[in-house]
Amino acid sequence: MPNIKEEIQKRILVLDGAMGTMLQQYKFTEEDFRGERFKDYPTPLKGNNDLLSLTQPEAIAEVHRKYFEAGADIVETNTFSGTSIAMADYQMENLVYELNFESAKIAKQVAEEFTKQNPEKPRFVAGSIGPTNRTASLSPDVNRPEFRAITFEELRVAYKEQVEALIDGDVDVLLVETIFDTLNAKAALFAIEEVKEERDIDIPIMVSGTITDASGRTLSGQTVEAFLTSVSHIPLLSVGFNCALGAEQLQSYLKRLSDKTEFHTSAHPNAGLPNAFGEYDQSPEQMQQLIENYLKDNLINIIGGCCGTSPEHIKAIAEVAKKYKPRQVVVGV
Repeated sequence: MPNIKEEIQKRILVLDGAMGTMLQQYKFTEEDFRGERFKDYPTPLKGNNDLLSLTQPEAIAEVHRKYFEAGADIVETNTFSGTSIAMADYQMENLVYELNFESAKIAKQVAEEFTKQNPEKPRFVAGSIGPTNRTASLSPDVNRPEFRAITFEELRVAYKEQVEALIDGDVDVLLVETIFDTLNAKAALFAIEEVKEERDIDIPIMVSGTITDASGRTLSGQTVEAFLTSVSHIPLLSVGFNCALGAEQLQSYLKRLSDKTEFHTSAHPNAGLPNAFGEYDQSPEQMQQLIENYLKDNLINIIGGCCGTSPEHIKAIAEVAKKYKPRQVVVGV
């Protein structure tokens, strides 16, 4: 079996781009989201992208296929909101296991197709674990700073259900991503460690935080160094940043991270910053140029794209990544 820990030593691994950007192109209607199975569901379902793994699985497989064709080594499962906490918005908490399991199976099937075609370039599946729509560190009510909408224990239980389903669906690595509140991420990491111990397995873990603005901090107030310290108690395959910023804005924070950690590093920035309409205008060529600066500075082991990126962006990134060696990491760490 191909091993991601071995492959990451050999070359810079390319992660896929945005799932949401791709799904928008299908212009799915409420009826498409519902499919036959959920046609009489009591709540509106349009916008629940994770549900499409059950109602439009061919589209999800097609998106994965396009990213692999573009040169991606790793695709993320369609499970960014796959916790009971996030699914509560659609009254679909009872579907969490199935959503994650089926999403993982779809991605794995496509990955195996491509690995079979070219065993020299094995393809991997990362189980995407998003931040949920609640935060354990901050109050959603400015008048009640002590209030919390969620507890660590509630997060741990929700993440554990997601992690078990992703592992059962045969993902190669777990990706705790778009972390704006490290306490949420710590609950996810705690849940992962719990499952690993219970099942006596070892699965690689990627962690990716989000620097929210020019302050250089996460939403819950951590600097790059504080974020790194607070997740480094677990042996990680990689640590990095994604979302909120484009490649240009992210570079200085990535450099600080790369200088301080002995883990492999990752980045999947947005296609620039959003315009007045919330859309991303950065072309694949522009993004490629900015990513090449990361590679010249030896900052990165895994590189991909977040909001606004497409297979064209990933193709351009994969082309330039081939020309560079991966960032060297201290062996045995």
